[in-house]
Amino acid sequence: MSGPRVVIIGAGVVGAALADELSERGWRDVTVLEQGVLPRPGGSTSHAPGLVFQTNPSKTMAQLAKYTMEKLVSLDLDGEPCFLQVGGLEIATTPERLAELHRRAGWATAWGIPASVITPAECSALWPMLDPSLVLGGLHLPTDGLAKAVRAVEAQLRRARSRGVTVLDRHEVLDVLVSEGRVTGVRTDQGDIEADIVVCCAGFWGPRIAAMVGMTLPLTPLGHQLAWTAPVPSLAGSSMEAARPILRHQDADLYYRENFEGLGIGYYGHRPMPVSLSELGTGEMPSVLPFTPADFEPAWAESARLLPDLASSSVSEGINGIFSFTTDDYPLLGPSPDVEGFWVAEAVWVTHSAGVGAAMAEWLVDGHCSSFDLHECDVNRFEKHQLTPDYVLARDCQNFVEVYDIKHPLQPMEEPRPLRTTPFYHRQQELGAVFLEASGWERPHWYQANAPLVAQYPSKVPDAWAARYWSPIVAAEAQHTREHVSMFDMTALKRLEVTGRGATDFLQSMFTGNVDKSVGSVTYGLLLDTDGGIRSDVTIARLGPDRYQVGANGALDEAWFARHLPADGLTQVRDITPGTCCIGLWGPLARSVLAPLTPDDVSAEGLKYFRAGQIRVGHVPVTAMRLSYVGELGWELYTTADQGQKLWDTIWAAGQEHGLIAAGRGAFNSLRLEKGYRSFGTDMTFEHDPWEAGLDFAVRLQKESFLGRSAVVSRREAVKRRLTCLLLDDSASYHQPLGKEPVFDGDACVGYVTSAAYGYTVNAPIAYAWLPSELSVPGQRVEIGYFDRRLPATVAAEPLFDPEMKRLRG
Repeated sequence: MSGPRVVIIGAGVVGAALADELSERGWRDVTVLEQGVLPRPGGSTSHAPGLVFQTNPSKTMAQLAKYTMEKLVSLDLDGEPCFLQVGGLEIATTPERLAELHRRAGWATAWGIPASVITPAECSALWPMLDPSLVLGGLHLPTDGLAKAVRAVEAQLRRARSRGVTVLDRHEVLDVLVSEGRVTGVRTDQGDIEADIVVCCAGFWGPRIAAMVGMTLPLTPLGHQLAWTAPVPSLAGSSMEAARPILRHQDADLYYRENFEGLGIGYYGHRPMPVSLSELGTGEMPSVLPFTPADFEPAWAESARLLPDLASSSVSEGINGIFSFTTDDYPLLGPSPDVEGFWVAEAVWVTHSAGVGAAMAEWLVDGHCSSFDLHECDVNRFEKHQLTPDYVLARDCQNFVEVYDIKHPLQPMEEPRPLRTTPFYHRQQELGAVFLEASGWERPHWYQANAPLVAQYPSKVPDAWAARYWSPIVAAEAQHTREHVSMFDMTALKRLEVTGRGATDFLQSMFTGNVDKSVGSVTYGLLLDTDGGIRSDVTIARLGPDRYQVGANGALDEAWFARHLPADGLTQVRDITPGTCCIGLWGPLARSVLAPLTPDDVSAEGLKYFRAGQIRVGHVPVTAMRLSYVGELGWELYTTADQGQKLWDTIWAAGQEHGLIAAGRGAFNSLRLEKGYRSFGTDMTFEHDPWEAGLDFAVRLQKESFLGRSAVVSRREAVKRRLTCLLLDDSASYHQPLGKEPVFDGDACVGYVTSAAYGYTVNAPIAYAWLPSELSVPGQRVEIGYFDRRLPATVAAEPLFDPEMKRLRG
């Protein structure tokens, strides 16, 4: 097959990889356009130092890097290699960094990448230039190395050409042609080219191309210092470009690579240097800005301290090379939400380039990508405020500053904040809320006002790493919820309203559950892709014959619905989150608080479990849903934002005689894990199916059809892994995994942790992990890799708390 007519804009590492991968899959009517002159057209690829370090906290990013390494190792150009597999070495010069290297080794092991933490002596053996007195240890990955980016581009383009792909350099794209909402071609300075699909792989030029179809890319080009030294004595006479591992000194924001008799030194410690596209020329190397020696002085001083041989050398040349940064450090991949046939593959560094090419080709040809979980990379993941120019610039510059920082899993962004506040925000401040951030929302993690409860509910203290963004108040709030009643701010939960004469049929076609039930029904279920993978888990409440409220997970769900909306105009999807708010009122005394406030029947029979109703709470009209994510009696109470504070005040005043408190996200996470409730994006993602994730109860196969039905049925008998509940061995002081740690059966890494927290009701640390099916049997013993130690754990039957559901149905 020749496939549709495809135009790829950009012939850098991503565009070349995509052309190669598409043509290998049989799509041959492909044209690659490049405004510069090949083989070195002047974009970021042309000056990239080529370091490929595979270790990443994201499984997806690590897999993309691993694919890139494996592909480039297999490529050559006229007998010259496209990858120098010299290995990678990250060194620690502080105890904090050494601990971080153990954590990074855990990630690599969990994702199937060989890695080990080595001694200072072993570091010196690999890099004799190091001052051994400064090094505390290192992380060694033998399969890392140097990508020869320009060579790799030419090798992939040459292979694509041999299959019929057309490659045109010196073609500047002036416009993307669109008719009736879909792409028809591109206009270049050499004429128009017809296309059914246009993929923007233009690197830092991407925002300019995307703007041609009205699309905003949250990407900022930033200058990054790269210097090349004069010959270094210990490398004198070297005829090899590189023999030693690529080296990172992240405590000082530095990396190093050999370059025959000298070194290349990259530096992230200087001030951010954002660049406007209007400032860039169109010459031979528009991606290279003049070197600024003053910015490099600290880098040179530290480099000479770490590598004393550099004292006899000097900087021979340097650049401020432009790279793309995004607001969350992930690439921008996927289709335009508004223009059919326009796709982007942007903000991709050499490290992940071939992997991204493969992922995008699979997505385009098959309609989905099963080889890589791309939920973190989907360009449609952003909320509207995350696309504003000031936000994009601030976040991208901060991410440049923090690129080598040790980041805690719960560490929130610090600026710009606050951005989104709920109607309860001032009341929460009065209670001493400690806020973290979620999709821009200020979300309480615990409340200082509850400190007196700590004496009543004492807790064990976790290790120092797990105790960051933690307080014993978290334990008190969780236990108080189980015994009394608490109110939780659930406003950050994405809420979509689906309305119209076609709403029921549309949701039935998209959703694994049955929504065609009586008004007031609430249904939990899944959105699946065509391969049967989970796109999201959602709760859908039928609030009228043609009106539904969907409790979603984020902007991707809204985009998924919009992408599949019928063209008949009978169904509308609207984000109602900003204009509404939600209080979760949960605990055994929840009905004692709510019943006196409303004339409506909120008894166990009056508003049954998993039912919704319109009630009044004092003066406030409320949509009450009888469900709970913490496993306790109660309701999600929704109202409009203008009456949110009144709702809070009404419930707060009435609840004081029953011991009502406000509780935060820390307690919430502990309670939901005790109940075994999954969190999409953490416990399960696009790569998992319902049978593996323990969500088969949410798939109603009695329905004749829904998106992904045939694929998910075919996967039912092929389950090889399961999301599994683990209880860690307890102790007076304990180590608490936080997620992404490797799980071992003996010496073999067999899985990884997704979510974890201390269970204050079950009195033990809890972790959920993906394990092979044969190991997911209650009683099975495993170990969790946590920094430089192993934590014994036992597979437990779930749910750990209230398996008979008596608390929820009370």
